[in-house]
Amino acid sequence: MIQGIIISCHEEPALSQTLTFDHRHKTFEFLLTDDGAIELWLDGCLRKRRDASEKQPQYVWTNVELEWEEHHYIEARYWAASGELKITVNGDPLLEKNLHENQQA
Repeated sequence: MIQGIIISCHEEPALSQTLTFDHRHKTFEFLLTDDGAIELWLDGCLRKRRDASEKQPQYVWTNVELEWEEHHYIEARYWAASGELKITVNGDPLLEKNLHENQQA
């Protein structure tokens, strides 16, 4: 039964969405593709991609060195069933958004 819910979620039209956000002097993009995969981009380069699956949340991450060997672990977690997206930096919240709400607007 849970599998049916996930499948119906992926069958929704117009899933493709891009969310751009900045951390320090870097530009990141979180991309939700038409087939339900998620991607994390940094300065125009794909850092991680996770294909759609029944397992939730899907997550992508990248470790970025900013000034003077200062490392920042950027992680995005996405729950396809609810549309909830949470992005953190070194475990601290940076952005929370519901992507399903964007589709209905």
